[in-house]
Amino acid sequence: MSQPPTRRRVLSLTAGAAATPLMASGPLAQAAHATPATSTSEAARVDGKALPAWSVRPFALHEVTLGTGVFRAKRDLMLDYARSYPADRILAVFRANAGLDTRGARPPGGWETADGNLRGHYGGHFLTLVSQAYADTREAALKAKLDYLVTALGECQQALADHGSPKPSHPGYLAAYPETQFILLESYTTYPTIWAPYYTCHKIMRGLLDAHTLAGNAQALTIAAKMGDWVHSRLGHLPTAQLERMWSIYIAGEYGGMNEVMTDLYALTGREEHLAAARCFDNTALLKACAEDRDILEGRHANQHIPQFTGYLRLFDHTGEEQYAAAARNFWGMVAGPRMYALGGTGQGEMFRARGAIAATLDDKNAETCATYNMLKLSRQLFFHDPDPAYMDYYERALTNHILASRRDAPSTDSPEVTYFVGMGPGVRRQFGNTGTCCGGTGMENHTKYQDSVYFRSADGNALYVNLYLASTLRWPERGLVIEQTSDYPAEGVRALTFREGGGRLALKLRIPSWATAGVTVTVNGAPHRAGAEPGTYLTLNRNWRRGDRVRISTPYRLRVERALDDPAVQSLFYGPLLLTAQSPEQQFRTFSFYKDFTLRGDLADAVKPTARPLHFTTHNLTLAPFHIGADAPYHAYFTRSEPVIVFGTSDSGVPNHARADGRTFLDVLWQQAPFPSSAHFVSAVRTLAGRWLSESLFTRAEHDAVIAAANRADLRR
Repeated sequence: MSQPPTRRRVLSLTAGAAATPLMASGPLAQAAHATPATSTSEAARVDGKALPAWSVRPFALHEVTLGTGVFRAKRDLMLDYARSYPADRILAVFRANAGLDTRGARPPGGWETADGNLRGHYGGHFLTLVSQAYADTREAALKAKLDYLVTALGECQQALADHGSPKPSHPGYLAAYPETQFILLESYTTYPTIWAPYYTCHKIMRGLLDAHTLAGNAQALTIAAKMGDWVHSRLGHLPTAQLERMWSIYIAGEYGGMNEVMTDLYALTGREEHLAAARCFDNTALLKACAEDRDILEGRHANQHIPQFTGYLRLFDHTGEEQYAAAARNFWGMVAGPRMYALGGTGQGEMFRARGAIAATLDDKNAETCATYNMLKLSRQLFFHDPDPAYMDYYERALTNHILASRRDAPSTDSPEVTYFVGMGPGVRRQFGNTGTCCGGTGMENHTKYQDSVYFRSADGNALYVNLYLASTLRWPERGLVIEQTSDYPAEGVRALTFREGGGRLALKLRIPSWATAGVTVTVNGAPHRAGAEPGTYLTLNRNWRRGDRVRISTPYRLRVERALDDPAVQSLFYGPLLLTAQSPEQQFRTFSFYKDFTLRGDLADAVKPTARPLHFTTHNLTLAPFHIGADAPYHAYFTRSEPVIVFGTSDSGVPNHARADGRTFLDVLWQQAPFPSSAHFVSAVRTLAGRWLSESLFTRAEHDAVIAAANRADLRR
């Protein structure tokens, strides 16, 4: 059966065609005057409400400042877009729907057109973009633009309530199209007759809550609360079976993070109907399966479902129902790893494929950028409940190799210049642009919140987690601390943390990345820290810190390969955390062979050589470049590994490189034991392994003897 058309395909086909406060007092009124808060989906913690399930808390965006480097440069490109893009163009579709003057402005384009079935979603993302930009920079012009947007949306909401045509069913309704799409969804109308009405609703509500929590706009909360009342009025009376059928419809039933935003709204307003509305978005069959750790993801739309699980975590925070938390944990494990490409992204043509199907799905439509945006949100929310280093290992991989790579390294004030799909097949190119698409919307957000997970703090304030080694400065007012991190990340180098202000007893938890297998060195004020730093853990330095104290962390990069789960001969190449891609337009996989070049140290550096340009290498007459550089040259993220014969340097045994049932060959297993301190140790290892291969009938006696003889002839001491 053929797959439904993706939204990206629909875009390509159509591109050529033509406030009154709710309450005077109580939680809402108190929240409306709260100080600007932290980050986009953590509103529940900013007005003093406890989150007993969170053992770890984030810092506010304005409490972490990016230092000079690649991340800041990409951020600055998106800040220029936020400053320059006309607010009236964002508002055009809303004003037209409300019967108001559009002031001659044209909609942005893409899916954000005068007749587009997803119009309004981009405006929600733009609200978040400007909110995050203001929270970071505190620029008055950004605040003025944000307030202008919110005021105009309030006018649209009021105009729809007063004289909408047709008039909405509830005065809280706000969208850029009539209520028709929501009504049709309730009778199970499918895509593309309607697109994803609640997805669009979520983006608008999320943007409004961000305007409130990040920039202190009180009216934004009032508008969002009225929208929440409208959501409850539409869904609160519908039977569970009807809701479940609605949410199971491909794309039309996609609701983004409606359960998350409604729960966040409840945390701010304290109104039970908002929590009840969040529960209306339970996608029961998938929720139940994931809670039971049953993987039924194959064939489902990836980004339709990922944000649902962040919402379930937020529902767990406020209901304590373990099913929600278990489903989120298990779902993450079904995606991060079993369905993850080398860059950290997931999905082929927007869809989840079979568990472990990596090599079999490589093409030009992998890794929808929206999906990685949402996997990062889910990863950090899971970390708040359980600070497992695996969540931050994934976060670093996906942030560096997908999100950082998703922004073109060129200025633009009329396009976000971000990716939709990021193909992993041979000879593909990144396609930048995406004004008005879903990935254009999340892409605007991605590059203005890089700092949101660099540091976390323990709930009791006695520990600081250093998760990412990005140049940055943390200001922790409750502890009177200012900590500066110097770093050239993503380039290799020593990272340093310096206590610029304040001090006191603090457990400093340094993440030791799982890729840091070339040795880790940590010093405190120049003195080596004696405790071992195990890759894939946090190293804790618990002491009484003083101003001027300095911690230095060195995690040297090393070349390594990662094998596709379904075909170990299909591999990707990394340098430390960085995915390296071969620059070539060829449409077939390139074939690489490395073992013949190995010396006793057994390092890929024997076969992959650095160039004069930092982080660039050559092998097999091809240039390898770090993928985070936002270029549009054709590339190969994967190659085919071929080691057909057992060869040690110039010594050829003539024996086929037989593999075990798990796909690992003789040479794979041998070189896993490297480095070898001497030729004698190398020969001994070959002799032992050849004996094992013989006993398992993987070698004949003649092959066994030929391999040992070749090892004795070899000189690998270079």
